[in-house]
Amino acid sequence: MNKNLGWFNLTSLVLGFAFLYLPILLLVVFSFNESKLVTVWAGFSTKWYVSMWANEGLMDAAWVTVRVGLLSATIATALGTLAALTLDRFHRFPGRTLFSGMVYAPLVMPEVITGLSLLLLFVAINFDRGFWTVTLAHTTLTMCFVAVVVQSRLVTFDKSLEEAAQDLGCPPVKTFFAITLPLILPAVVAGWMLAFTLSLDDLVIASFNTGPGATTLPIKIYSQVRLGVTPEINAICSIMIGIVAIGVIVASIATRRSELERDKAERAAFRVDG
Repeated sequence: MNKNLGWFNLTSLVLGFAFLYLPILLLVVFSFNESKLVTVWAGFSTKWYVSMWANEGLMDAAWVTVRVGLLSATIATALGTLAALTLDRFHRFPGRTLFSGMVYAPLVMPEVITGLSLLLLFVAINFDRGFWTVTLAHTTLTMCFVAVVVQSRLVTFDKSLEEAAQDLGCPPVKTFFAITLPLILPAVVAGWMLAFTLSLDDLVIASFNTGPGATTLPIKIYSQVRLGVTPEINAICSIMIGIVAIGVIVASIATRRSELERDKAERAAFRVDG
């Protein structure tokens, strides 16, 4: 019975991963296809990667996407970390429920609603749509994810370390940068990587808030796919997959190191107490 159940679980797992990742693997494989027909294999070639670099439209969109991702992820990390500290350290203050709801609202809000509401805001304040509106929109989208990641680390944070530093005369601001931030840094880095990845991937919100000269790569790819998939699109998508994969690996390593350091500190404290 257990053996049959084990084979069933294994088969379900293999089929599930195949359903999720086999299309991605095929996209990467066909990005090295010699033929212009993306579904007909005609031999190995890297010419579409060379052609992709020569495509000014794709490269301009990629550069806009990278700039938006870097800037929005950085702003979102700063704001999300502050929001997580506020929610973790101050359990009672006027408007805490409203503040918490506003921080986490983008997690459950459909992207269409978020994009449309931001568009109406920019129109109402007469803010021209372009690079900065896309950046602000992506900051709004990703800040809540950073807050969740950092707050989950702060839940297990040993606040006695901060208290000890302040008892020794360390000011609160210096305590944060000398004690708190280094200990939660892996979570902050993981939040930044998650925010950057979400910004690279976003299509819906960016399409609502983009303007002249601010076409992101997902928008460019989507507009070209409607006319037919080309091998150049396979190539640029493969590069995006590689960037996202590297981000996930870095975030996982940072999280793992954070857990190991916490376990080491707990064992050291246990030895001292013993």
